[in-house]
Amino acid sequence: MFSVTRRDLLHAGAAISAGSLLSGSALARAAALVEGDPGLATAEKTTSVAPRERLLLDFGWKFFQGNATDPLRDLGFGKGQGDFAKSGDFGFATEKFDDSMWRPLDLPHDWAVELPFVRDEELQAHGYKPLGRRYPETSVGWYRRTFETPESDRGRRVSIEFDGAFRDALVFLNGFFIGRNENGYAPFRFDLSDFLHYGGKNFLVVRMDASFGDGWFYEGAGLYRHVWLTKSDVLHLGQWESYVRAEVKGNAATLSLGTVVENQGRQAEECRVRWQILDPAGKPVATVQTAAQTIASDGAATFTTAATLANPSLWSPETPALYSATVTVETNGKARDAERVRFGVRSISFDPDKGFFLNGKSVKIKGTCNHQDHAGVGAALPDRLQWVRLAVLKEMGSNAVRTSHNMPTPEWVEACGRMGMMMMCETRMMSSSPEGMAQLETMVKRFRNSPAIVLWSMGNEEWQLQGDEQGEPVMAAMVERTHQLDPTRLCTAAVNGNWGKGISKALDVEGLNYNLKDIDAYRASHPKQPLVGSETASTVATRGIYTTDKLRNWVSAYDANHPPWAELTEEWWKFYAAREWLAGGFAWTGFDYRGEPTPYGWPSVNSQFGIVDMCGFPKDTYFYYKAWWGKQPVLHLLPHWNWEERIGEPVSVWVHSNLDEVELFLNGKSLGMQRVQPLTHLEWKVKYEPGVLEARGSKDGAVLLTEKRETTKLTADRTEIDADGEDIAVLRVEVLDKQGRSIPTADNRISFKITGNGALLGVGNGDPNCQEPDKEPRRSLFNGLAQAIVQATKAHGTIAVEAYTEDWPGPKLTSATLSIATKQVAPRPSI
Repeated sequence: MFSVTRRDLLHAGAAISAGSLLSGSALARAAALVEGDPGLATAEKTTSVAPRERLLLDFGWKFFQGNATDPLRDLGFGKGQGDFAKSGDFGFATEKFDDSMWRPLDLPHDWAVELPFVRDEELQAHGYKPLGRRYPETSVGWYRRTFETPESDRGRRVSIEFDGAFRDALVFLNGFFIGRNENGYAPFRFDLSDFLHYGGKNFLVVRMDASFGDGWFYEGAGLYRHVWLTKSDVLHLGQWESYVRAEVKGNAATLSLGTVVENQGRQAEECRVRWQILDPAGKPVATVQTAAQTIASDGAATFTTAATLANPSLWSPETPALYSATVTVETNGKARDAERVRFGVRSISFDPDKGFFLNGKSVKIKGTCNHQDHAGVGAALPDRLQWVRLAVLKEMGSNAVRTSHNMPTPEWVEACGRMGMMMMCETRMMSSSPEGMAQLETMVKRFRNSPAIVLWSMGNEEWQLQGDEQGEPVMAAMVERTHQLDPTRLCTAAVNGNWGKGISKALDVEGLNYNLKDIDAYRASHPKQPLVGSETASTVATRGIYTTDKLRNWVSAYDANHPPWAELTEEWWKFYAAREWLAGGFAWTGFDYRGEPTPYGWPSVNSQFGIVDMCGFPKDTYFYYKAWWGKQPVLHLLPHWNWEERIGEPVSVWVHSNLDEVELFLNGKSLGMQRVQPLTHLEWKVKYEPGVLEARGSKDGAVLLTEKRETTKLTADRTEIDADGEDIAVLRVEVLDKQGRSIPTADNRISFKITGNGALLGVGNGDPNCQEPDKEPRRSLFNGLAQAIVQATKAHGTIAVEAYTEDWPGPKLTSATLSIATKQVAPRPSI
C-alpha cells in the first residue's frame, strides 16, 4: 500500500467517493438474480393466486409516540377501567378521530432506532435504547391507517396478517377491539370480516408496547415487518397448511402433497384439491388431484396426494433450483381458493461418523449466526437489504446461516432458498407451554417447504433446562411435535455445556456451543449422536484497527482476541475441519449487531463479534474465511500502511491466502517468501517505513495475485432500482486522496443531500462506539468508510445523491454525486 502522511491524504484536493458495499461479485450476482425474476428481493409477490387476494398494507400509515404510564399522553387509553367495557367504543379507531398531527410513514418501521442512546447499564444488552417499564415516554407507539373495502368483498373472509411486530400489539378496527399478540417474532393474524365497512372507509389502529423484551439483544420496536390484507372465499386453504415433501429415489423424486381446507360458510361444501407442479423454469411437470370430500359448515378436512418427478433438478448452494406448486380448491370445476408454494428437491442426512450430507454428498456446514438488525434501519429491513446481507456472507464462502435467536422474517428465508444458503431455523421460546408450542408450530408450518432449512433449532442456551431433568420432557414434547409437522428434518438446540443432560437427551442432533476442550470427550461417550457446532468463535475485532486500545473501546482486527468462553477464528475452524464427524459449525457472528457490546461497555453500543461490521464492510478475518471456505484464489494483506507515527518500529504484517506461496515486498525489496500452510495465516515482522507494501501470491510456481493496499473508486451496486416505494440502493462512501487512493484512516463527517425520486432511509459507519443518529442526513467515516441507504419512491425517474462536508471542521473535500435511475415496474398488489 502506498504510504502518505495524513496531512497529504487530507489535502484540499481530496474527494468523496460513493460506490457499492462490496467491490467483488457478490452483489452483482444478487442483482442478476433479482433482475432475472421480478418476484425476488421483495416481499412474497407471487404466493397469492386468484381468486385469493393478498395485498400489501405497508404504505400510508401514521405514527404517534404514546406513553406507557400516562393515559393523557396515550390517547386517553387506560384513563379509566372501562376501556373494554363496550364493543365499538374506541374512538381513536373511528372516522371522528383527528390524526392530522401524527407523523406519516411507511412500513416496515422501527422507532427504537430513532431514539437517543441512554447510559443505563440495564439497557446495555439492548444497545442502550430507552425502552422498558422505566422509560414509558418512549416504549409505546401507535399506528393508524385508513383503507377502503369494496362492497364486492362482502361474503368473503378478510384477514389482517402481521409478519411480526415488536412487541405487545393491540389491534382495533372501526372502533372495535380485534385482538392482541404478545411476542415479537411470530406472525399473527385476525379475521376482520365482521367489522369492516363494505363500500366505505375503514379505520385501523395498532398500539405497540415495547416495554417488555423477548431477548437479550437489540430487538427494535413497532411494526418492523410487513403487514398484509388477505381476502379469500369462505371455502379456503388453511394458513400454512400446504406442504410438499420431496423424497429423492435414484433419478426421480416422489412428492408427498398435503393441505387442509377450511369451510367458514353456513352450509356443507364438497370440494377437491388440485396440485400443479412447475419446474424451476416455470414449466408444468405434473398435475394431480385429490378425491372429493364434503366439509361441514365451520369444519375442516385434510387432503393428501402424491406426484412423481423424473430427473429433478436438485437444490444445493451451488444450484439453488426451486420448484413451485399451485394448490387450488375446486367445487364443480370452479376455483374457490388458491396459493403458490415454493419448494426444492434435495436429500439431507446427518451421520454420527461422517457428518452432514446433502444430495448424498458430504458437505461441511460453514455457517454464521446472525441477528436481524442493520445499520441505519434497526430491525426494519427493506427486503432488498436481506439479499445484500446474504450476498456478503455468500461471497465469503459461507453456505449456511442460523437465525439467532428467533423465528426469521420470511424474506430472509426466501433469500436463502433463492441464493443457495442453508439454514438452521430457530424458535425464540424453548418451552412446551401452549405459547411456546404455538410459536414452534407456526415456524415449522410456515417454513417447512423451504429447501434451505436443514435443521430446526428448539432454542438457545436455556440454563434452567440444559442440565436439569425437567428439560428432557420439555424438549421431548417440542421435538415430537416438530417431527409430526415435518418428518423430513432433525431437531437440535444451541447447548452451552451440560451436553448429554436435560434437553440434550431428547435432541436428534446435539448442538455444541463453544467448549472445544470438551467436544472430543463428549463424542467418545456419545458416538451415535450427530454433532454440529451450533455456536462457535465469538472472536472480537474492530474493523480497520490494528492496536487494541481499551480507552477507545477498540480491539485489534488481527485474529487475536476473544472473550474467555470463546475461540479465535483459526482455532475453531481448524478444530472442526479436522473432525469428519462434526457436521460443521456456525460462527458467532456474521454481522456485528446492536446490543451486547462486547468486549467493552459504554460508549460501545453494539457487539464486535462480527466477521463484518454493522454495515457489512468486511473485517480482515472475513478473508481468512473466504480463503478456506470459498473456492476462488484469495490474497489479503493487512494492516494498512499508514503509520507515520511509527517509523522504524516493527509492524506485524499478516496475509490470508489459499495460494501455494506468498512473497512480501517493501518498496520493491523482498522480505522473504513463505509457504502457505492449510487453514493458517502468514506473518512477517516489518520495520515501518513509508512507501509500498506488496504481497505476491503464487500458484504452481506462477504469480497469480498481488495486493498493494491500494483502492480504486468503486461503482454503485446497481445504477437502476425499482420505483415501487420499497427498493433500495446501498451506497459505500469513502474519501479519496488527489491520486484517487482510498484513505483508510479518514474520519470526516459526511453530509448527504437526496433529491428526485427517492429518500434517505438511514446511515451507518460500522463504528461500534458511534452514537450519531441513524436517521440524520450525515455520518462520520470510520476508518475510511460510511454507508448510506437510499430508498425509491413510487414515481419513476432519477435519484440524485450528493455527499459533501458542509459541517466538518477540517479541510473541505470535493463533493461526490451519484445518480440512480428508478424504473417503472408493474404495480405490486397493495392497498
